[in-house]
Amino acid sequence: QVQLVESGGGSVQAGGSLRLSCAASGYSDRQLCIAWFRQGTGPEREGVAAVLSSGGVTRYADSVKGRFTISQDNAKNTLYLQMNNLKPEDTATYYCAAGAPIGCLAGSWFTMSSMNYWGRGTQVTVSS
Repeated sequence: QVQLVESGGGSVQAGGSLRLSCAASGYSDRQLCIAWFRQGTGPEREGVAAVLSSGGVTRYADSVKGRFTISQDNAKNTLYLQMNNLKPEDTATYYCAAGAPIGCLAGSWFTMSSMNYWGRGTQVTVSS
């Protein structure tokens, strides 16, 4: 069973930076598409960025390109999301998620239905 635990959320002013971490376990012997989603005031979670656990493929939502960077440390089984130049509209609960590798490869990673496992989320608040 894949387990995901997020950390690193907090409150920052616009223009600031935060780094989120996701400690993953239970998947070291298989390939997964691992992603960050976020949910603000709307009903749906928005895909932010994704990476193939074996490397070589990264995906970003247009709204965060050039500001957010997804990375992973396979030795630590940890996924990161470096968030720079944060904006008030980035305020949301951020979730770590994992699903079949086809999500990263075929480009469907940003849909909730492409993910099978979810963390409990960490709150990010950006003030103006």
